[in-house]
Amino acid sequence: MKYAALLGFGVVGSGTAEVLTHNRALIEARVGEPIRIKYILDLRDFPDSPFRNLITHDFQVILNDPEVSVVAEMMGGAHPAYDFTKALLEAGKSVVTSNKQVVATFGTELLALARTHGVSYLFEASVGGGIPVIRPLREDLAQNHIRSVSGILNGTTNYILTEMETKGTPFADVLRDAQEKGYAEKDPTADIEGLDAARKTVILAAMAFGKRIDPDSIHCEGITRVTADDAALARAMGGAVKLIGYASRDAQTGKILAMVSPRFVPGGNPLAGVSGVFNGILVSADMVGEVMFYGPGAGKLPTASAVVSDIMEATHADPAAAPVWQDASADDVTEFAASVCRNLLVFDAPAEAADSLAAHFGGAEAVRHQPGRLSFVTPALSEQAIAARIATAGFPAVSRLRVLD
Repeated sequence: MKYAALLGFGVVGSGTAEVLTHNRALIEARVGEPIRIKYILDLRDFPDSPFRNLITHDFQVILNDPEVSVVAEMMGGAHPAYDFTKALLEAGKSVVTSNKQVVATFGTELLALARTHGVSYLFEASVGGGIPVIRPLREDLAQNHIRSVSGILNGTTNYILTEMETKGTPFADVLRDAQEKGYAEKDPTADIEGLDAARKTVILAAMAFGKRIDPDSIHCEGITRVTADDAALARAMGGAVKLIGYASRDAQTGKILAMVSPRFVPGGNPLAGVSGVFNGILVSADMVGEVMFYGPGAGKLPTASAVVSDIMEATHADPAAAPVWQDASADDVTEFAASVCRNLLVFDAPAEAADSLAAHFGGAEAVRHQPGRLSFVTPALSEQAIAARIATAGFPAVSRLRVLD
């Protein structure tokens, strides 16, 4: 018999209790012994819950109980989640989590601490909800040099962009609709400004390259400046606008680029077809080529499913097999201004200006003429170069979307 405790009884916490209970026989058969919830930590009482007798308000009860061998942390936020996690690992208890903020900010320290104390720190549920991607990066793709990871990592923003594309609805109206349907929080800042996707990008980059980049240091743009016209143009060109978390490593220098921004995703890229609240993660590696992970990126039971998979693993995991991260230094990271990509640009300019604008940017592809406007795709240029050329183009730029190649 293995005893587990849950920290937090919100959406994911209650879902975890439900999965562990509903699929109890299946889990026992797969693990080889029963897993039972002994405590659920929460500030609230739940008198109508079937788990009401497991509720405790005292963390020390869990910390000091030698029967509890694995704890699932689903509290959200950095503190006290980090402090509780550190104390649990030091006490010789494995911890699994859905808390992307703690993993992205303190992952290097907590993984090392788990290894020191012979226990596990697992976080499949911190990226992609119910999509298995952390474990495949750690195990199934371990024999590959990862070139890049690009992903639609936030269901709220993907729903908004999909609605803008298919219905032509302005951003503000779709956001309000998403909030009414429960797809967006009352305060949607972390989603629409790209902060949620940035934390997940940090975790994916660390899994792919072994270096944890400070989540506050990566370039991060949200979707608040994306217009229905941008979405319509992308669709007319056979692609879509998506908020993309992107990380890559230069094969020559070994430097890592990590960023979040809206991008034009051409139709040939499988991420272009990821719609609604779903997530998709595309991994490019030297041996396997491209591998796509797709599914529900959030939600009570999908995320809980990932939490429970980690609880099951923690009951028999070899701590020595855990990933080893290092905190990235400035020398490990590509300067954003030096990063290079193609761009989809729209200018307030007449059709006669097409040739001069194309020459100004060193060439142009997919040139489109609309009344009073020109759009085209530039060759690959650095961030510094594209900004300088837009500023000296002689016509006002209406929009710019990086192209995901």
